[in-house]
Amino acid sequence: MLEERILSRVIRGCMDDFLKLSPCKEHDIPGPQPGKRYMLYMHIPFCERLCPYCSFNRFPFAEDRAKPYFENLRTEMRMLADKGYDFDSVYIGGGTPTIMIDELCKTIDLAREMFSIKEVSSETNPNHLIPEYLEKLEGRVQRLSVGVQSFDNGLLKQMGRLEKYGTNEEIFERIKVASPYFQSMNVDMIFNFPAQTEEMLITDLAYVLESGATQTTFYPLMASPSVERSLAATVGAVDYSREAHYYDIIWHALTEGGFDMSSAWTFDRSAGDMIDEYVVDYEEYPALGSGGITYLNGKLYVNTFSVTDYNELIPAGKLSVKDEQTFSLHNRMRYRFMMQLFGLRLDKKQFKEDFGMSVERGLPAEMAFMSAVGAFDVNNSDEITLSPKGRYLLVAMMRQFFIGVNNLRDQARAKLTGFERDLIFGDGKNCAAAPEISVGSPLL
Repeated sequence: MLEERILSRVIRGCMDDFLKLSPCKEHDIPGPQPGKRYMLYMHIPFCERLCPYCSFNRFPFAEDRAKPYFENLRTEMRMLADKGYDFDSVYIGGGTPTIMIDELCKTIDLAREMFSIKEVSSETNPNHLIPEYLEKLEGRVQRLSVGVQSFDNGLLKQMGRLEKYGTNEEIFERIKVASPYFQSMNVDMIFNFPAQTEEMLITDLAYVLESGATQTTFYPLMASPSVERSLAATVGAVDYSREAHYYDIIWHALTEGGFDMSSAWTFDRSAGDMIDEYVVDYEEYPALGSGGITYLNGKLYVNTFSVTDYNELIPAGKLSVKDEQTFSLHNRMRYRFMMQLFGLRLDKKQFKEDFGMSVERGLPAEMAFMSAVGAFDVNNSDEITLSPKGRYLLVAMMRQFFIGVNNLRDQARAKLTGFERDLIFGDGKNCAAAPEISVGSPLL
């Protein structure tokens, strides 16, 4: 699709321009603004297996690294409370947040004690959908998101997930068992794998529809530079030419199967309003943990990607912020435009109130292009909503946006040294030999 290629190129250029990090002068973020709602993001970087398509900050799991990390995460949470923050929502991502279930539960319990938490969302992997874990998460977590990626055993084997997380039938049965424990059970899927055929995609959709999941998110495969080589070596080179066709198959299957759209790539059949992409409901959010990314007052703050550094900074009474980037007014308007349309509706009155100008005046080129290609269904004085073509274009825009964010992560990850660099960029064989990290006794 010509429009997709144009958009991808434009977004790529924009991301290269405004996602360039500079060192923070202080390990700190601003305090909260009165009356503003914030969500709290927590990052747990540990995984039992590092997937070839994942660009998030993640390390091979070892208990002597993970346990002190959780303790320092709780300390960092107290530091935010001391700054005056309160939260009604927590999102815990990774990595694999459930890697140490008791430590996760202690962290959630503390968050509920300190803040006005109404909902907790957490990610997990299929092998953790077992009664021992589910019973501990029930009541603590309202929305659980399980990374499945595909129900095709061949693709799971390509990704190195079959042996670790089980066959398609095993995963399917675990989701059916787990769904009643939570207000919302989200199944994370990826589409447009190089080896994925239409038949494989249709089979994936059938599994999702029958799984009992109340929500599903279908992400397009994203080939950022940091994972391009490992992707090509495991699942093959990415081809975007069929992405729109595959998205059309997904949209029809899920909407005809009883799901409604919550964002351009999230589909929901529950009565609740908890959705997979927190950036739709919360434009601003502080982030805790190694690799967390904060967005406040038009500025990005990126936490250190080094678990070693993280465990030095927190006991010293410092937040883990290492790098920053300030958005121009134009880029702040672009960000709002993309994120609200990704959530299927842009509030034009709120846009004008927040930026002091209409979206037409603030973003004339963006509005002209999207109008010309037929991306809008409704465009009146109150709102903009998307046409079917517009929904796919937002999928392509967000795919390119997240590739840009992954490039930002690459900038932060490139600063890793020593054994941590070997864990990520080496073969991982020295994982067990890594030095021990302790709370309050920084690794020097």
